[in-house]
Amino acid sequence: MYVPFDTLADTSRVWVYQADRTMSKQEVEQISDYLKNFVNNWKRHGDDLTASFKIEYNQFIILAVDENENEVSGCSIDSSVHTIKEIEKTFDVDLLDKMKVSFKDGTNINTVSLNDFKKYASMNKINANTTVFNNMVNSKADLMSNWEIEAGKSWHAKFLTQFNN
Repeated sequence: MYVPFDTLADTSRVWVYQADRTMSKQEVEQISDYLKNFVNNWKRHGDDLTASFKIEYNQFIILAVDENENEVSGCSIDSSVHTIKEIEKTFDVDLLDKMKVSFKDGTNINTVSLNDFKKYASMNKINANTTVFNNMVNSKADLMSNWEIEAGKSWHAKFLTQFNN
C-alpha cells in the first residue's frame, strides 16, 4: 500500500538504487507511475506492505517499507529487484551496479567506477570533504542523516586514507 514517503516511520527499511546516468524528467515521471503501481500492490505473503518510494536528483530510486506494519520477506524483496530490473530494461539505465560511486562536484553529481573513484582520490580530486552518496544506508533515519555525507565520514574513507593522510 503506497503512502507518502515523508509519513513513513524513521525506522522504515530503505533500498537505494543508483542510476548510472541522470534520467530525464519524462523518464522520472514514467518511472514514478510504474513504481507507484508496484508499491500499491507490493505484498508479503498476500499481506500489503506499507511502502513508498522517491526519486532523488533524477538519479536515485529509493524504495522504503515500514516494517512496523509488516516485515518484508525474501519473496517481496525479490519482487522489488525484479521491478528494478524491468525499469533498467525499459529505460536503458543501470541501477544495480554496486561497483559505481556517486559524489558531488559543486552542484553536479558524478557517477564513476570504484577504480576511477580511487584514482580521483589519489589525485586529490576527491578528499575527505567531498560529498558522497552512501547507498549502504538501510533505514529512513539513516537515509536522512548519512546518505549525503562527507567521504571522510563514510565507508568511502577507506579509499582516501591511503592518499590523503
